[in-house]
Amino acid sequence: MNKLAITGVFIMVGIAAVGCNKPQNTADVNHDVAVAQADKAKEVADARSEQAKNVDDKMQDVNTAAAKGDYAVAVAKAEGNYKVAKEACAGMSRSEQKDCKERAEMDLKSAKARADDLQPKS
Repeated sequence: MNKLAITGVFIMVGIAAVGCNKPQNTADVNHDVAVAQADKAKEVADARSEQAKNVDDKMQDVNTAAAKGDYAVAVAKAEGNYKVAKEACAGMSRSEQKDCKERAEMDLKSAKARADDLQPKS
C-alpha cells in the first residue's frame, strides 16, 4: 500500500510538473504583456511626476534662499555706505554737514527700497 501511495504521489507530481511547463495561449500572453507594459508606463510616469515635483520644490527653496541672501547683502551695503558717508560728512562745515547727512540718509532710504524689491515674495 505504501508503495502504491508513493508511486501515486510521484505520478501526480510528474503530471503537475508537465502541466506547469505548458505554454499559455497567445491571446492570454499578449494580454498579460499589455497589462504589464501599461503598469510599467504608469509607474514610470508616476515616478517622473514625483521627481519633477521634488525638483520644483527644491528649486523654489534655492531661489528663496538666494533672494534672502541678495536682500541681506544689499541692506548691508546700504548701511555700510551710509556709515562711510556720515563719517565723511564729519569733516565738513556745519552747513555742509547738514546737506551731506541728508543726502546720505536719502541714499540709504533709496538703497533699502531697492533691497526690498529683492526680498522673496510669499
